[in-house]
Amino acid sequence: MTAPAARPLWRTFIAFLGPLILANILQSLSGTLNNVYVGHMLGVKALAAVSAFFPILFFFIAFIIGLGSGAAVLIGQAWGAKKPEAVKTVAGTTLSVGFIVGLAVALLGGPFANALLGWLGTPADILQDATLYASVMLYAMPGLFVYLLATAMMRGVGDTRTPLRTLALSTSIGLVLTPTFIRGWFGLPQLGVASGAVATIISFTVALVWLAFFLRRRNHPLAPDAVLARHLWVDFGVLKTVLKIGVPTGVQLVVISIAELALLSFVNGFGSDATAAYGAGTQIISYVQFPAMSIAITASILGAQAIGSGNTERLDAITRTGLWLNVAITGVLVVMALLFSRAVIGWFTTNTEVMSLAQNLLHISLWSSVIFGMASVFSGVMRSSGTVMAPTAISILAIAAVEVPVAWVLSRHIGTDGIWAAYPAAFLAMFVMQGLYYALVWRRRAQRFGIRRMV
Repeated sequence: MTAPAARPLWRTFIAFLGPLILANILQSLSGTLNNVYVGHMLGVKALAAVSAFFPILFFFIAFIIGLGSGAAVLIGQAWGAKKPEAVKTVAGTTLSVGFIVGLAVALLGGPFANALLGWLGTPADILQDATLYASVMLYAMPGLFVYLLATAMMRGVGDTRTPLRTLALSTSIGLVLTPTFIRGWFGLPQLGVASGAVATIISFTVALVWLAFFLRRRNHPLAPDAVLARHLWVDFGVLKTVLKIGVPTGVQLVVISIAELALLSFVNGFGSDATAAYGAGTQIISYVQFPAMSIAITASILGAQAIGSGNTERLDAITRTGLWLNVAITGVLVVMALLFSRAVIGWFTTNTEVMSLAQNLLHISLWSSVIFGMASVFSGVMRSSGTVMAPTAISILAIAAVEVPVAWVLSRHIGTDGIWAAYPAAFLAMFVMQGLYYALVWRRRAQRFGIRRMV
């Protein structure tokens, strides 16, 4: 997506950003609806069981998120350089690797779900239900990984509307199927806490099939045609370039997920009410952070396209626009979420103790989502040029050296509030370090990393 020169950059951002934000929201909405249904229809313990698995799920898909990020940057550069064959080359290798990794996760993770949850200290009263939910989701990883990659890569060619349509279909199916499986309507079996997982599998499978037909009908640059089929194997030259960008991103997400596992283990020590509050509160925070993450993704894709087309002088303007949009959009959402925090938490549970704990989480940490978004813009623009090691190292340092130690120390003195306080501490450290590296190091380099090195 290359905007006309006279078009204000903020309008280019908004045109790309609107569908992307909605798509990211829809991508998580199935999980949120699952939590809402489970919390109200099956109870607090069932909600805690589902919440206990989320950090494990995030851990296993971290590599795929990194792979999709690397592929989207290279596809953006190829699209900016007007090389459609290179677009299909990157896509074919990425989808092939995603399926292989998903198969490995299913075979290695599914049989050991109980051990993983036990290692995390999951409360005994929810361990059986959490294991059931985790097992179903882990065995579905090959299809889920392909689905996530297919929607992520379309952003590289400037298409955020097709992923939105696909995710709308998937979410709608999940919205109907989850309560149907919980109650056993229409003669279907009652699946209890596994209802959301089964509904998720059916919904992304149907959406993936629809997506393939839709892309072919529209003659989309990433349509599953003979050219893409020719590239559905692992081209190790392409993979090396994708991994150069994607692996550090994946490693960063792994570190984040490990940190979340550590924080969850701290939370679990305060009982299943605290675990349920963690699940509800972090779901709300994730929605507030979607615009921040979407702005960073937009900055990265627009930066990649600018580099691919040789217009590197636009990179500073892209960064500035991303920072201001983050303050405006994420800031408004933070204020709204804090003003109506109790009502929003009530979507997940009516348990007064859980609501109180979750509300404290939001009041202590939610404001720092704006800071998180600004740090993400800096790292996103730098990643668009292939500069990934330094932004990744900075993020890991903030998580490992600030977030986890702060949570551990403060939780021993002020309880769960100390765990929630670790988030703003880490985001502030991340913002300062990313901003300094961007201004003092990255901006002084010529940005020549591009698709030309690959094809």
